[in-house]
Amino acid sequence: MTVLDARALNRATLARQLLLDRADLPVLDAVAHLCGLQAQEPQEPFPGLWSRLRAFDPAALSDLLTGRRVVRTHLMRRTVHLVTADDVLAWRARHDGMLRQRILGVYRRELAGVDPGELAAAGRKVMADGEPRSMPELARAVADRWPAAGPRPLGEMLVAALLPTVQLPPRGLWRTKGGVRYALISSWLVREVDPPSPDGSDVVGRTLVRRYLAAFGPAASADLRAWCGLAGLPAAVSALREQLVSFRDERGRELLDLPGAPRPDPDTPAPVRFLPAFDNAILGYHDRSRIIDDAHRHLSVAGERVVLVDGHVAATWTVERDTVLVTPLRRFSRADRTGVAEEGRAMASFLSDDASDRVRIAASPG
Repeated sequence: MTVLDARALNRATLARQLLLDRADLPVLDAVAHLCGLQAQEPQEPFPGLWSRLRAFDPAALSDLLTGRRVVRTHLMRRTVHLVTADDVLAWRARHDGMLRQRILGVYRRELAGVDPGELAAAGRKVMADGEPRSMPELARAVADRWPAAGPRPLGEMLVAALLPTVQLPPRGLWRTKGGVRYALISSWLVREVDPPSPDGSDVVGRTLVRRYLAAFGPAASADLRAWCGLAGLPAAVSALREQLVSFRDERGRELLDLPGAPRPDPDTPAPVRFLPAFDNAILGYHDRSRIIDDAHRHLSVAGERVVLVDGHVAATWTVERDTVLVTPLRRFSRADRTGVAEEGRAMASFLSDDASDRVRIAASPG
């Protein structure tokens, strides 16, 4: 079985994530290809797409949100993701059990004695008028029935698990601040979430496997599970095995992939790329060593924006007074510094509407 070393996996990841060459895709197609973008920080999908698409116009993403073709919702890993309307309708029911268990993992004691079916029915009754509500508003509306649970556990269980909901604009629009207000998916999209397959066949699970590999492969089953949070996909993987190709990584793990999917030459040059906080190019794997060193793994869950140099996380970045500030994590060569400065100026220009192209790179660590 062919062994793919870390550099080969890195280049494949960059290609699938649209980070090796910026793509000429419409924004909706890019969101679909990426299986959504993690988006609990509302503005982060914008630099994430700017780093992946040529001539990205942030207004296009805002228009997709207000036009109800893209939504913000709790989905993979119970985190807020920006996904297409078609995907949330198709995928939401398959995530129900995982979402519920993750809420219980935090609030099991508080929610002891609360019947999920009764809580869901109470929440749906409140939301039946079609009016958007914040989580505290919804929780207060049902809290009298379960006073011992407390509003926060009740609210989180409702909006993130029991009720298929979306977060409404202006939350998530370009340069717009807005509180989190929820509506039922059925109300916002005027369509019901697709029900599970009546015959028990995991059609959605098989779709998730194929879509994940297209955007993240080659990858192990543990990587797939880390991305979506679903534990019950081995049957879907088994059902697709004859349609997939297999490799090994340097640790001996089996990696699965789609035949004919991009696996560039490991020596393909990788341009500097600025990634937003919580980017799935990093979070979408159990073994993230293909793109970030274990010593820096904590950055990916701490909300740090990172810079890729030669395909690997090599710096963090922030913005202060329209200036992009870069802090190297390792020593930069002169060529590294030049490439980071050039891409940093472009990012500063994007974020400031061409008002600034200032970038400042701190000294490399000793």
